[in-house]
Amino acid sequence: MSTKEKISEELLLEEQVADQNEIVLFNDDVNTFDHVIDTLIDVCDHIPEQAEQCALIVHHNGKCTVKTGEFSDLEPRCSRLLQAGLSAEIV
Repeated sequence: MSTKEKISEELLLEEQVADQNEIVLFNDDVNTFDHVIDTLIDVCDHIPEQAEQCALIVHHNGKCTVKTGEFSDLEPRCSRLLQAGLSAEIV
């Protein structure tokens, strides 16, 4: 593989990574673990174990990335999380 091809591949990889956004869920003192878990399953298509792990990370660390993808996919999901009373934003 030539140096030019390697650099080109690295740039394409960086561009693909840069196009990805994240929904970050923040801790609050209002919502129950069950509500957070159920909402993550419904809105972010998490399996129960994944939703539970995210809920625990949010509880202990104050925040957790719960979904990664293109902005057009994340925006309606983030809106649904907010409508469910959770605190989230797209970064």
